[in-house]
Amino acid sequence: MSESELADVAGASPAIAPSSPDIPLAPSVLAGAAEGWTGLPALVARRSGMPASRLPARIRLTGLDRDPLAVTAHLEAEDDHGPLLSIRWRLALSPEGVMTIGLDATAPHDLPPELRIDLHRLAAAVGIPRRASELLDFSGLWAGERRPWRGAVRDGVHLREQRHGRPGHDAPFLTVAGTPGFGFRSGEVWALHHAWSGDSSTGVESLPTGHRRLIAAELLDPGEISLAAGETYTAPETVLVHSLAGLDGLSDRLHPYVRRISPPTSRPVVLNTWEAVYFEQSLDSVAPLVDAAGDLGVERFVLDDGWFAGRRDDRRALGDWTVDSERWPDGLHPLAERVTARGMDLGLWVEPEMVSPESRLAAEHPEWMLATPDATVPPTWRFQHTLDLAQPEAAAHLLAALSALLEEYPIRFLKWDHNRDHMAGASAAHTRALYALLDALRERFPEVAIESCASGGGRIDLGIVTRVHRFWTSDTNDALERQRIQRYTGILLPPELLGGHVGAPRAHITGRTHDLSFRLATALFGHAGIEWDVTRASDDDRAALRQWVQQVKALRPLLHGGRTVRTDEPDDSRLVHGVVAHDGAEALIALVTLGASPVAVPPPMRFPGLDPERRYRVEPIELGGAPRAVQDAPPAWLAAGGITASGRALAELGLPVPLLAPEQALVLHARAVDEPERA
Repeated sequence: MSESELADVAGASPAIAPSSPDIPLAPSVLAGAAEGWTGLPALVARRSGMPASRLPARIRLTGLDRDPLAVTAHLEAEDDHGPLLSIRWRLALSPEGVMTIGLDATAPHDLPPELRIDLHRLAAAVGIPRRASELLDFSGLWAGERRPWRGAVRDGVHLREQRHGRPGHDAPFLTVAGTPGFGFRSGEVWALHHAWSGDSSTGVESLPTGHRRLIAAELLDPGEISLAAGETYTAPETVLVHSLAGLDGLSDRLHPYVRRISPPTSRPVVLNTWEAVYFEQSLDSVAPLVDAAGDLGVERFVLDDGWFAGRRDDRRALGDWTVDSERWPDGLHPLAERVTARGMDLGLWVEPEMVSPESRLAAEHPEWMLATPDATVPPTWRFQHTLDLAQPEAAAHLLAALSALLEEYPIRFLKWDHNRDHMAGASAAHTRALYALLDALRERFPEVAIESCASGGGRIDLGIVTRVHRFWTSDTNDALERQRIQRYTGILLPPELLGGHVGAPRAHITGRTHDLSFRLATALFGHAGIEWDVTRASDDDRAALRQWVQQVKALRPLLHGGRTVRTDEPDDSRLVHGVVAHDGAEALIALVTLGASPVAVPPPMRFPGLDPERRYRVEPIELGGAPRAVQDAPPAWLAAGGITASGRALAELGLPVPLLAPEQALVLHARAVDEPERA
């Protein structure tokens, strides 16, 4: 379609609805009551110290900049008292097909010194068609993130407000509207993500007039953004994606986009000490774990919580970021030497944004604790308060303390945790100060990778993704819970950014017990690691772990660079997911049983995403033993060790699979055995 044709269609005036304004309703990018819009206003602002305007703010276009992949509209908002804000609205299309909306607002330069512009809301809103009538977004809780919720789009506003000072475990994550019945491989969908690590407001709005919009805005407290003459507020970016191929089509655009904007880094196999030693740290307790990790082929050893002065449990010492001289009388030097001697790099857990009431920092600087405007410090949460990073002295202290650690020790990885909600407002200032601190730290130490952890998956977003190299997907290492959590988190983020660890046979959080093969298969599809006292594992389990680490390394180019694919299964007892190389040369596909099958003969397993014109050799990968099956005899092709078939047959017909017991995984490696034949 030519540009002139687009202009003709876009410029056609719609009909005037009954009982409505006497002009066609065509809402602008900042639609408000002044143009007849009765929905949620995109802009809410007023002058402090003056009577409220009698009429709603009016928006006029003052300029338009265009280039092949972006358009910037320059807008002026004015009220009864004159110019109110100058607004720049920018829509850009990335090479991957991801759209972003950026907004900023500037107070008039001639605003009198005694006046300010209080900005309450500046939202990005984009229209979607009426056929986008089914809604998917997410909720969750600690150790149970990314729980999907689906329903019809109804008239009114479906608005999700996050007031945690971080996105939270119940974050909507993605707001997806689509055609009825859309799934992972089918349906037309429109998705919105708010690229922001603080308080936010996102959702979908539908009016009886037929207008439907996806919306996102930073959630601002009254008076939180107050602009003096010439000052500018820049809103967090809003990310928008469209797909004609269901949710996997969103991932096809989002994953390469995220890979481009996130900092480059290696993805070594990790061993984290938390569920191995907890707070019982010393060289004597940790050294055997270092040696065991080295024997397994682990590439990064991460010392978790408990290494710093006075930290004996989770009730004290946060903020005192110096090594505990009682537990580590020679500092971390002996540990670092042992780790590097075994060919691994050293990682360290920190929680810089928090402070324990029982700490030296709290005693010396009680004024640095985040408080409400009336100086009320919120109640403790996990026995800690939030450090007010918006105070320059507090941020400078943290930068100095972390820099001292990174200068003294060969640390190449920080697990950056965040274990409480703020409950004091000021999300905007804190989040921007956090971003500045991360930027400053990365500028000083570009070789250090950083993981975003917030009680697990409480801060996973595309605002912080440009500053961190990895996300801790969830605090649970229960493989069954992880299968669900990773499935939906993986719509937005590619697997290599999502940390997944093999835990002990009995899960620390749920108490559920799983076979090693299921735990290994689950942790394989991500940035793989181990979180288990492997010194107590059996010889057979250590041998299986050693083989798994070798498999992770061999499969890393595929797992960390391919296309994520998933199928829509006929019942909830199983999942099929995997990764396919972009050139179609190979794929790794997992069949996962979550519960007992409702049928005695399960349906064939289909292989999504393969090249239909190529032939593939499909073989099982053994991960700590074969998955347990209910029947005695597996399908003949599996008993024979593999089968060769076309990509079309594997996708459309699939392969017969055994009746697996609940909580098992069959992982299959498909490799092309010929070049594609093209007509």
